[in-house]
Amino acid sequence: MDRAAGDATAAGLAGLVIAPGPDLEYLCGYRPTAITERLTALVLTAGREPALVVPKLERPDAEKAPGVPGLRLVDWSDGEDPYASAVPLLDAGGRYGVSDSAWAMHLLGLQSALPRSGWTSLTAALPMLRAVKDTDELERLAAAGGAADAAYRRILEVDFAGRRESDVAADLSALLIHYGHSQVDFTVVGSGPNGADPHHEADERVIRTGDTVVLDFGGLKDGYGSDTTRTVYVGTEVPAEVQEVHDVVRRAQQLAFEAVRPGVECQEIDRVARQVITEAGYGEYFIHRTGHGIGITTHEPPYMVEGERQRLVPGMCFSIEPGIYLPGRFGVRIEDIVTVTDRAGRRFNNTPHELQCVS
Repeated sequence: MDRAAGDATAAGLAGLVIAPGPDLEYLCGYRPTAITERLTALVLTAGREPALVVPKLERPDAEKAPGVPGLRLVDWSDGEDPYASAVPLLDAGGRYGVSDSAWAMHLLGLQSALPRSGWTSLTAALPMLRAVKDTDELERLAAAGGAADAAYRRILEVDFAGRRESDVAADLSALLIHYGHSQVDFTVVGSGPNGADPHHEADERVIRTGDTVVLDFGGLKDGYGSDTTRTVYVGTEVPAEVQEVHDVVRRAQQLAFEAVRPGVECQEIDRVARQVITEAGYGEYFIHRTGHGIGITTHEPPYMVEGERQRLVPGMCFSIEPGIYLPGRFGVRIEDIVTVTDRAGRRFNNTPHELQCVS
């Protein structure tokens, strides 16, 4: 909380107003049982004691949060104006960073109570707030990656042909839970032509021998995210074109990983992967950024995309996931979570990148 308040001052802000969601959990460990219309907000200002505004009926739960001993609780009761409780904590003419997850009704309520105030999104003002992980966070991310890897190794043993995508997705979900995940965020199973949709929702399509299948899955383990993608082939004789496309994606992913080191701009990771795919003649079929940050959410800054000039710093964690998607035919993606070390990159996913054949 102290670091965040200091970063806000350095960014020219009077402070931060943090709504329920990932930022609140990250900064003080408080995760309301339910996010409702009742105002809850953490106010951080350099040189002042942090304060958490909460509904009185939720105070007992808030008091259990690990960060509460380092802040002041300010409660309000139903029937009272909640914004009147927050106003004394804020400068009337200050400019504040507010969580992206804040409800519009709460931001509008604060603006009405403080008409001379200014507001900007937290991601715009402090995009790197959660980007650099400490040792404990890195250990949790590594453990989450290891659990996802274990799930992948097991999924290679199940039958694919003759089963629905949704059946394999259910298997993946169960395996993630088995290996310690408390929450499964997604299990993409894109078979055949569905693999050309990067965010395909597993459906009732029956997987067939001869299908290429994109498996993208992840969630939260001990509060931190996993996210990995591998592409498999159903059968024993891989068509030359499928192997060629897979080899291109594999090379793009590897060279992008090798480009990771402190001081490199995020966009350079995207450029390296995209150049490989473009030179191979598939540039128009790589239709998304190369990567995204990961932490207590599976998508967060920094982003490996053209135009992102943020330089890599030791402790940053993000995905490297180039792909090629041939509409109506098949897709290929390979994804690892990577962290920046003092000299290079280190993978949190270590399952084989080679195209695996399944039954």
